[in-house]
Amino acid sequence: MTDTAATPATPATPAPVDYRATLNLPDTPFPMRGDLPKREPAWVKDWNSTDTADNAANSASDSAATLYRRLRAARKGAPLFVLHDGPPYANGKLHIGHALNKVLKDMIVKSKQLQGFDAQYIPGWDCHGLPIENAIEKLHGRKLSRADMQAKSRAYASEQVAQQREDFKRLGVLGDWERPYRTMDFANEAGQIRAFKRVVERGFVYRGLKPVYWCFDCGSSLAEFEIEYADKKSETLDVAFEADDSAALVAAFGLSALPEGKTGFAVIWTTTAWTIPANQALNAHPELSYALVETPKGCLVLAESLVEACLQRFGLEGTVLATAPGKALGGLNFRHPLYDVDAGYRRLSPVYLAEYVSASDGTGIVHAAPAYGVDDFNSCMANGLRYDQILNPVQGNGAYADDFALFGGLHIWKAVPVILDALSNAGRLLATKTITHSYPHCWRHKTPVIYRAAAQWFIRMDEGDGVFTTDKAPKTLRQMALDAIDHTRFYPDNGKARLRDMIANRPDWCISRQRSWGVPVPFFLHKDSGELHPRTLEILDRAAEIVEQGGIEAWSAVTPEAMLGTEGPDGAAHYTKSTDILEVWFDSGSTFWHVLRGSHAHAYPNGAFHAEGPEADLYLEGHDQHRGWFHSSLLLGCALFDRAPYKGLLTHGFATDGQGRKMSKSLGNTVEPQTITNKLGAEIVRLWVASTDYSGDLNIDDKILARVVDAYRRIRNTLRFLLANTSDFDPAVDTVADAELLEIDRWALSRSAELQAEILRHFDAYEFHPVVAKLQVFCSEDLGAFYLDILKDRLYTTAPKSLARRSAQTALWQITHAMLRWMAPFLSFTAEEAWTHFAGAKHQGSIYFETFWPFTTPNEALLAKWARIRAIRELANKEIEAVRTTGQVGASLQATLTITAGADDAALLRSLGADLKFVTITSTATVVDGEALQVLVTPSTATKCERCWHYTDDIGSDPAHPTLCGRCASNLDGAGEVRAVA
Repeated sequence: MTDTAATPATPATPAPVDYRATLNLPDTPFPMRGDLPKREPAWVKDWNSTDTADNAANSASDSAATLYRRLRAARKGAPLFVLHDGPPYANGKLHIGHALNKVLKDMIVKSKQLQGFDAQYIPGWDCHGLPIENAIEKLHGRKLSRADMQAKSRAYASEQVAQQREDFKRLGVLGDWERPYRTMDFANEAGQIRAFKRVVERGFVYRGLKPVYWCFDCGSSLAEFEIEYADKKSETLDVAFEADDSAALVAAFGLSALPEGKTGFAVIWTTTAWTIPANQALNAHPELSYALVETPKGCLVLAESLVEACLQRFGLEGTVLATAPGKALGGLNFRHPLYDVDAGYRRLSPVYLAEYVSASDGTGIVHAAPAYGVDDFNSCMANGLRYDQILNPVQGNGAYADDFALFGGLHIWKAVPVILDALSNAGRLLATKTITHSYPHCWRHKTPVIYRAAAQWFIRMDEGDGVFTTDKAPKTLRQMALDAIDHTRFYPDNGKARLRDMIANRPDWCISRQRSWGVPVPFFLHKDSGELHPRTLEILDRAAEIVEQGGIEAWSAVTPEAMLGTEGPDGAAHYTKSTDILEVWFDSGSTFWHVLRGSHAHAYPNGAFHAEGPEADLYLEGHDQHRGWFHSSLLLGCALFDRAPYKGLLTHGFATDGQGRKMSKSLGNTVEPQTITNKLGAEIVRLWVASTDYSGDLNIDDKILARVVDAYRRIRNTLRFLLANTSDFDPAVDTVADAELLEIDRWALSRSAELQAEILRHFDAYEFHPVVAKLQVFCSEDLGAFYLDILKDRLYTTAPKSLARRSAQTALWQITHAMLRWMAPFLSFTAEEAWTHFAGAKHQGSIYFETFWPFTTPNEALLAKWARIRAIRELANKEIEAVRTTGQVGASLQATLTITAGADDAALLRSLGADLKFVTITSTATVVDGEALQVLVTPSTATKCERCWHYTDDIGSDPAHPTLCGRCASNLDGAGEVRAVA
């Protein structure tokens, strides 16, 4: 048997190591893609559900309450903040303007919630008024009884509220959606009557025949704030009124007689031909100089300064016979050009002296139809005309009364050419021309309106007293409102001047309407005298009780006999029940009274709005509400308790298309929030609102939304990085004390604290677009391009529990806390989603239970130091990029830096020690003393570490890891690298 020598064993080849698996690579279930249209509805459902898992886990709340109710419970006893909701109208699907308004309100409420306030938001709806009546008439015709109109209107408004509420919730708006206020709720309707009674008691309410804006389509009077101006074509006309007493006319001009064969005329100019049939006077300015001008068509009275322009317009030549001041014309009578003795009628137009007449255009003489002009009315009343003498032939539908001579039954707009022909045939039309001018229109129907005298109920702005005054106000309503404006904060500031001008110049407020769907004016008027019933205040109380039990329908069913009885001089036989309703601006303008103090007083701890009257912290609406809700609320606040019902007013612009044009179906440029939400997510609508300066109009189109989407992705990606790199961080165990944090981590916290202070100042001023801009810069520049860029090596390569890594995570954990709160007011769904994935957070089910992160005061010296380091780093990056373009280096880690610097900069850089290379993200960085700052970039000649990718000369210094640098080997198997704290 032969022995055979054993064959030596071949040395085993070390198995390759997957060093990527040894890195602390980030991990988080928070997805990169938002997938907002699919994820958001789940959050909406959760927030508005009364049976969620979060409810059971939240010890601070009722286990069966929506998020809003739980937030209220959690903030019970905290300082109160109330943004009172200006009620949108319950008619039609939401448009982008609604979304803009509600999201802006929601952002403010949430920012206050995060500041620790008990931030109340009770949404509301405006449910009465003409638009709903119009909708019902389109559906069911115009011949409905009052009871049918009210029943169908209530049902319709309820449907609209339900639809709009779901759309508002889908936008991520948090509020008391279970218990909103609706102006048609019985308690609110009753509250309005009680508010009305208080206004009566304070002497502000009176009944009068005055010209008010009247819309033929509405069939009712309109308030000043329901008027908008648009161009309208009208016929101008110069009309001659023949002197009734030629001798008196020539005497006024100091003459003995008119030229032989001549007749005297006063000439007026107007743009409202339809008012000529109702003319009852002529107005002249007492101090103006008037000329008597001889022409082929008679001797014409004209303002002296307008003679040349008038004659040119008439196509006449003339000679001035004499001049006289306007006061010399007072009392002269002129014959109506159509209703004169020759036509079988007799009507004279006396000359009244009026300061409002001017010689800026026309003829210097103004014809007065007192039923159809405020100045005309005031002038005629001041000169002794009685209410029962005022001619008011135009009916509510725009037609002259059937029995009105010459023009009976004609609609006023169609009557214009007929009137012009009649004047021409009578030889009284001197000139006519078609012009386009700015004219008042109904803001609902967009149709021209007129002034029309009607017996209406008014709230007086100036001196006066009511029949039932029991608690006279200390000042006039105008004075109190102007004082209140001075004590109100405006956002932006220019809103103050706008509202002040409106209040300073507005006439008395006409508050009655001749419609069915609204809160009644529960008055009984004497059939002969028109006086109010002596028990009016008692009747108002009883009316409120009836309405509170059965709504306005219950009052409509009440008979005069049931209220007044049948016996005696105060019985039903002598009184008529008013069928007027309070205009819708009284509904919404009094909500502070019947909501904050009434139907929802339970929502405010300790009866906050009971003692001296309700006062909200903020009212917020579009800038058109200076003439609407802000305006009516101010007047009623002052009428009821001598001050505004708000501390601050915020106005925003309108949503317009990408070119700044008003949206309209005809232009095809409308943007629907529902479409954006379904395609991109409500979060994109919210970010659009937050990122745009709302003090002006807000443009929106697909291109703008695409930019918003890009901004959202950048913020989300930064947030995902933060969440992923803190996923294994337990703050109770892993937090590093401030004194032991690496200096750049202390800088990051100081920079975050500095930014948070800026953000909170913006939130206090209700500014969001600067917050979004600064958050984007923070994510892209402070974090992405600087801090996180530097941090990656330390986060990924150091030992998982090393001081170096935990220091970074301590800073990131606090920054994540802060950032989630900064973005939560506008990126509400994303912040809430991220909150559920945030490791180590003590969740109460929602980010909104939290308050802004309690950073320590920013270290100004540290911020200044690192600002300079960043500037030097940017210079280094430029130099590295220049060398990269030549192909000498690839990634910055392949570069070796030599930085020449002056004494201060050199000391600054040397204070970083070995960390300088990590700050510059190079493999080697040295500092050389010099004068001018210079950076020299050369390619590294060292070998690349397989794990950290740094180029170093100690690759393989540990035989167990032949492809790793000594730092990585130590981080894997040894004590780990040490980073300097300071």
